[in-house]
Amino acid sequence: MQIGFIGLGIMGKPMAFNLKQAGHALTVPERKSLDAESRAAFTVAADARAVAQASEVIILMVPDTPDVEAVLFGPGGVAEGLSPGKLVIDMSSISPTATKAFAARINALGCDYLDAPVSGGEVGAKQATLTIMVGGPQKAFDRALPLFQLMGKNITLVGEQNGAGQTCKVANQIIVALNIEAVAEALVFAVKAGADPAKVRQALMGGFAASRILEVHGERMIKRTFQPGFRIALHQKDLNLALQAAKDLGVALPNTASAQQLFSACAAAGGDGWDHSGMVRALESMAAQKVAPDQER
Repeated sequence: MQIGFIGLGIMGKPMAFNLKQAGHALTVPERKSLDAESRAAFTVAADARAVAQASEVIILMVPDTPDVEAVLFGPGGVAEGLSPGKLVIDMSSISPTATKAFAARINALGCDYLDAPVSGGEVGAKQATLTIMVGGPQKAFDRALPLFQLMGKNITLVGEQNGAGQTCKVANQIIVALNIEAVAEALVFAVKAGADPAKVRQALMGGFAASRILEVHGERMIKRTFQPGFRIALHQKDLNLALQAAKDLGVALPNTASAQQLFSACAAAGGDGWDHSGMVRALESMAAQKVAPDQER
């Protein structure tokens, strides 16, 4: 299949390579940041318009709602290169409300649209084990499913209305943030009380408190490996979507707001580029107690 892929970031690049390794031909837009490996593997087109012209399916994996809008509808954007029958798949994590509007504009051009945000971080992207949450028509989902299966394992059509996938992703990010906060609080508490955090984590992994967050991010907190799989700035963006939607719906999300404040404290300390497990540093500062010493550089 001829696939256009826009957004070769921390997660987008391994996702694109998984599609390439399965035999699909990928076209990507020219970028100054495009590395030699990507230039060798993919066809490089002048812009998003040219990518869309060359492709049957166009996949986006960019940071935020304004980025998706610019890629789709800005000068030289995807919309200018579409013809009826093509499929646009946005795998970014953005506003559910904006997604509905974007889908309507793409549908008006005779093309299908799926919102298909993912969860699983850099590790899941590399291992093709991402969770993929999809909103859009069943026929478009069926067409895209073989591609999703090359990038993820848990693939769900959440609803046939566009925006359903993004709503699910916002819910996912609430759960992930609150779990990170819980693990961070528990480890800070344990160390402050004189316990070995690695032994505490090992013990908890065998009980009802076991979780993927405790397994992966608990280890990051102990080993002080905060280079991003998923940056705090991006999780802040996702929680902003949650809190804005909650305001519109008249729903209280008190613990989501608390997690956002902890992320904001990290960002204020220069940590917006840390992995989101770095939230522990805000709690460590409040407790005057680190889970483990920072690694020397």
